[in-house]
Parts: sequence; structure tokens; C-alpha cells
Amino acid sequence: MHGQDEVAASLRGVGRIEAAARKRSGWYAVYLWTFAAWQLVLVPTVVLWHGPAGALVSTLANALLVVGLSVFATRQPVVPRGYTGKHLWMIGAWTVAYVLTLVLALTLFVDSVAFAAVAALVCALPAAVAAWREGRAG
Repeated sequence: MHGQDEVAASLRGVGRIEAAARKRSGWYAVYLWTFAAWQLVLVPTVVLWHGPAGALVSTLANALLVVGLSVFATRQPVVPRGYTGKHLWMIGAWTVAYVLTLVLALTLFVDSVAFAAVAALVCALPAAVAAWREGRAG
């Protein structure tokens, strides 16, 4: 019986470690929600604010946010399971949405506030879906 007690204690220890790791990996959902929310500001700014000032402000603000999120991510002690694949899919889907937004905004929907609003939601969707899924997994 002594061996079974040790195994049971080890399994309880593993369970505690897994629970702590799962709890500490919740940062990724915060990261994703922040990225999604940022799209609601970035996309309309890029689509509607033309000229050098708009380009400069949106580029600098986006760079600051990306650097801030990157520093935040690298300082986390736990990486969620499957993080690299999930993140690459999210960024890939966002890239497709963002590039399509830029092309359409510069060709068919110049200065369209309605398009800017819809495009912002579409660009936020990959990160929002990933955040929602991450929250359910944790």
C-alpha cells in the first residue's frame, strides 16, 4: 500500500502543478483581447485618416502597442499549450483581414465610415475568437 500512497501523492502534486500552470497561462487571453480591442481603434484610424500625419500617428501607436504586448508576452512564466500554432493562425488570419481591408479601403471604399467600422470588427475577429477559445480552455 505504501507504493500506492506515493503514486496518489505524486498525482495530486501533478494536478496542483497543472492547475497552477493553467491559471498562470490566462495572460494569453488578456493579450488577445487587448489586440482585438486595438483593432477597433487602429483600423478606422488607418482607413479614415489620410496623409503623413495619419500614417505617422497610426504607425507609431501600433508600434508601441505591439512592442508593449511583446514585452508583456515575453515576461510571462508560463506559455499555454499549443501557443505557437494558435498564435500563428491568429496572426495569419488577422494579416489576411488587415491587408484586404487596406486594399478595399484604398480602392472601393475610400473615406467610408461604414466600411471602416465593419473592417475594424473583421480585423478584431481573429484575436477575439482566439481569446474566447483560450478563455474556454483555461
